[in-house]
This record gives sequence, structure tokens and C-alpha cells, in this order.
Amino acid sequence: MASKLEEDLSCPVCLDIFKDPVILSCCHSFCRECVKDSWKEKENKECPVCKRRQSKDLLPSNFTLKNLCESFVQERDQRASEDLCSLHSEKLKLFCLDHQEPVCVICRDSEKHSKHTIRPIDEAAGQHKKKLQETLEPVKKKLNVFKEVEVKFDQTAEHIQVQARHTERQIKEQFKKFHQFLEEEEEARLCALREEEEQKSQRMKEEMEALSREIAALSHTVRDTEDELRAEDVSFLKNYKLQWKESSSAPAGGSTAALRSSDRPGQTPGQPELQHLEQDEGHGLLQSGHSGPKHCSSSLHPV
Repeated sequence: MASKLEEDLSCPVCLDIFKDPVILSCCHSFCRECVKDSWKEKENKECPVCKRRQSKDLLPSNFTLKNLCESFVQERDQRASEDLCSLHSEKLKLFCLDHQEPVCVICRDSEKHSKHTIRPIDEAAGQHKKKLQETLEPVKKKLNVFKEVEVKFDQTAEHIQVQARHTERQIKEQFKKFHQFLEEEEEARLCALREEEEQKSQRMKEEMEALSREIAALSHTVRDTEDELRAEDVSFLKNYKLQWKESSSAPAGGSTAALRSSDRPGQTPGQPELQHLEQDEGHGLLQSGHSGPKHCSSSLHPV
């Protein structure tokens, strides 16, 4: 029985594979010689199938159909040659189980295949197909298992990606909070440092001003005393009693800072206060629990 493809590639007139196919205006195709022979017997040139009249004598070739027919014939001839015995050109109808190869009738009776087990080609093919089918079933089952595992792997991979994105968002949110906390803590500590610096600077300024006044007063006293020491003896003695009273009524020392420093040899006035300020500043910065004032002046905030 001809295959569906062979029927489609057959000429409606000769019922054989198209040879040099042409296409008519009605789009039906025929062998060139079949159309010419059909028109010789009739006065009107019409399609052998639909009877539609053709207005032109021109018969254009159907190259697409021609290529298909040539490929089909070539493949069919190749299959036919494969079904023939290469030694005797007979059809391969038998199968030698010993040599596991198709043979023809002449091969069966030859010395080469004597005493061999020979089976009809369809029977041998059926047995071999059955064995192959049996080996195919486990492979199919294994394939299905692998496909199921592949689906699970895809789901797991997708879950890993979703979980990673979720964890990434959480990490970013946490570190955003950490950064905000650190910035606020930094600003609070810097604000506290500025206030502490301002307070101590103001206190030191007041101490310096008081010390400057004491220095000016003492310098004035020293100059007056030195002037008296350069005076004549009589004049000096006349003024001595008065100056002694004034000197006794003056403060015993200078400022508070000067009095504190006078008790320590080798230190200049104001030096202990400077050291005390530096120690206080370092202590204030190193206190881990100190977070500074809660509110700072707006001028201290960065723009």
C-alpha cells in the first residue's frame, strides 16, 4: 500500500511519481507529458481534474514539487537497495540468529549459513523489538524519575533565590538601622564634646583674665617698690612705714590658680589648670557609657 506522502507526490493522470511536474492556472499539478497527451485528444485545453479551461499554452514548471519528488524517489530507491542482498540481489526475507544478520533464500542454502538457525525476518524483528522494548521500560522509568528530580531541583533553586533575596533585604534593613544609630551616636558625642570644650574654655578664659589682673597689680607694686629702693635714704625711710602698711593690707597671693601653683615648685601659674582641662577632656571622650546631651545647638549640626 502506498504511503500518504507517495499519494501526494503522484500524478492524477499516470498515478506515478511526478516527472517534470508543471502547474496549471487552476493550481493543479501534472507531469508535463501527461498534460500534453491529454490535450492532444481534446480540442479545448482544460485541466484533467477540474476541467477548467487554460487560456495559455505555457506550462510553468513546479520546481518545489519537482525537488520533493526527486528526494522521495532517491530515498525510496535507497531503502529498496538496503532490503536486497548485497551478494545475490535477492530480497532479505530471513534472519540468521547465529550471525545476527538478514539473509536471503540463497544465503540460507549456502555453506556459510549451513546448520545455522534461520528465522523469518518479521519474526526475528519482532523478537528483537520485544527485547529492546523490555530494556526500554527501565530507561523510561529512570527518565521519569530524573525529570521529577529535575522539577524538584528547579523548585529548590527558585526557593534558594527567593530566600537569598529576602535575607538580603533583611541584612540591608538591619545595617541601615546600625548606620543610623552610629550616626546619631557620633553626633551626640561630638555635641557633648563641643559643649564640654566650650565650658572649659570659658572657665580657662576667666582664670586667665583674673591672672592677668593679678599680674598687672603685682607688676605695678614691683615697679613702685623698685622706685622707692632707688630713692635717697631719708626719703626712703620716711615712706617706708606707709608702704609697709599698704603691702601688709594687700592680698597674700594672686588668683586661685596662682595660689595653687605657688605651692608646687617648678610650675608656672595656670599650668595645673591646663593639665586638669586636658585630663577632663580625655576622660569625657573615653567614657564608653557617656552618650552626651540629648539636644545640641542647631549650629553644630552638619548642613
